[in-house]
Amino acid sequence: MITHAEFDVPVVLMMFNRPDHAGAVFDRIAAVRPKQLFVIADGPRADHPDDARQCQASLSVLDRIDWDCELQTNVAERNLGCAARISSGLDWVFERVDRAIILEDDCIPDPSFFPFCNELLERYKDDQRIRTISGHNLLSGKTRTNWSYHFSAFHRIWGWATWRRSWRRLDMAMRLWPQVRDEGWLDDMIGGESRSAKFWGFRFEATCAGRINSWAYPYLFSCWLDHSLAVIPNRNLVRNVGFGQEATHTRDHQSFMARPAEPVRFPLIHPPFMVCDRVSDRETFKRRCLPEESSWPRRMARQLYFTISGAKNPRSVQLGQGRLVERAEVAARG
Repeated sequence: MITHAEFDVPVVLMMFNRPDHAGAVFDRIAAVRPKQLFVIADGPRADHPDDARQCQASLSVLDRIDWDCELQTNVAERNLGCAARISSGLDWVFERVDRAIILEDDCIPDPSFFPFCNELLERYKDDQRIRTISGHNLLSGKTRTNWSYHFSAFHRIWGWATWRRSWRRLDMAMRLWPQVRDEGWLDDMIGGESRSAKFWGFRFEATCAGRINSWAYPYLFSCWLDHSLAVIPNRNLVRNVGFGQEATHTRDHQSFMARPAEPVRFPLIHPPFMVCDRVSDRETFKRRCLPEESSWPRRMARQLYFTISGAKNPRSVQLGQGRLVERAEVAARG
């Protein structure tokens, strides 16, 4: 375990207009007294009169800093939205430091989350196979081993940590998505699971087309392009309290996604090899993703809308199929 005086890893707090949430996360950060604290804040929306007051109230939690701390703030004057604000803010952070622990204002960590990230940021700092240290686990207490964590293809970002080397590989424009989509590479990325390919294909397509305002999908896509892995703790270290009508993306509450945080035990038990745990990933996909796809009221309402309106269903993205051809045919494509 590390002591507060030794906590040198920079911490990033991202906030918007929820001062109560921001205050709760700040209190957990204050308990470890990081030497560097970066704050990324979005600005008020023009059509929401209360935003200016709420945004300022969120920033006021910084007045509670009572330790020797280098505070740096990046505050937007107007609302940039989730994708632009977080991506530009983290660009700013990683111009200044080579690693960081990152918390949004609705992600309340267990105290053990900080030393967990600290130890693994150091352990895997030069291992290009690892891009993300996550604190969030959706498996409701289930585990495959007695290890402290496993390796996953899902780079969960509800309380996480990463390095400059990883963040700089992000392409927010997802310029390789059309080729991956049309040539059938998505199946290869996710192990040939067609239902998963359909789920993620829709989200990547919608993000690329601007219908989903997200930085997380481009980040996940960039991680899949190089088959990099995420560290997932075998206990849930971060509780997301951001479900509800004020949320940007998580208005529907699913109780398993808001599981309480619990401490990880030290010393950590490290996996003896680095292999993606597909068993845990399949269960995570079933819990996190399939409820969105399989809710029959949603399916019926969606199908009824597209039938009546005649509009094209954006979920029906056409994914290409990978196939082998003669070398001459490939050469002819240029």
